[in-house]
Amino acid sequence: MLFSGGRFKARLAETEQDVLDCQRLRYHSFITGRGLAGSDDALDHDEFDPVCHHVMVEDQRTGQLVCCFRMMPMENGQSIGQTYAAKYYDLAALQDYPGKLVEMGRFCVHPEWKDPAILRVAWSAMTHFVEDNKVEMLIGCSSFEGVDAEAYSDAFALLRDKHIAPKRWLPRVKAPRVFQFARQLRLRRPDMKNALSKMPPLLRTYLVMGGWVSDHAVIDNELKTLHVFTGLEVSRVPQKRIRALKALPQK
Repeated sequence: MLFSGGRFKARLAETEQDVLDCQRLRYHSFITGRGLAGSDDALDHDEFDPVCHHVMVEDQRTGQLVCCFRMMPMENGQSIGQTYAAKYYDLAALQDYPGKLVEMGRFCVHPEWKDPAILRVAWSAMTHFVEDNKVEMLIGCSSFEGVDAEAYSDAFALLRDKHIAPKRWLPRVKAPRVFQFARQLRLRRPDMKNALSKMPPLLRTYLVMGGWVSDHAVIDNELKTLHVFTGLEVSRVPQKRIRALKALPQK
């Protein structure tokens, strides 16, 4: 599968070297690029990589990998306990979900690249994959950099007010350290400008399309992030948004 839009193209990893390149970019983005202590192999890898599709966004002029993410397809919610997110969230409410799901994860853009077209090409590739495979729900974890929850109080208060998951799908607490923002910030009125400025770009995209989040954030001291479980029911995505995402030509 290959998509292109202007300077960038997106394709599925085809070789072992492709996957290694993704793991190397992830390591640079998540570890060394943020000043964290890393591993000797300089790769970000785990037990989920072998069962995922890896999407690569490359500069068409130089071939440089500028963005990557992975997708793990599931036939229905019965496999939800085998996902990366299930390590941190109790997802029992989603076990009875009847349609196809995809866990989208390890999304990263090269720290030295700021072109917004990269994100558009990545989402176009994902949109075509979802449509081609009749996926009904996307799930994943959306991360805030750092573990200072107070710094994101307005963003979390906005999530509480407008974007908490429907009760029938709501993840419950599983991780040992969490910030229960829906309860702890119940009296806070968010400053909208500050809330939106502190919202991670990937999460903003999910929310614009109708996505929802858990009522708590997991405190990940290893990667120095706060993350919320994120879900997006494809049927809720506005058709105008889908047409825009699919506008990039397929090749």
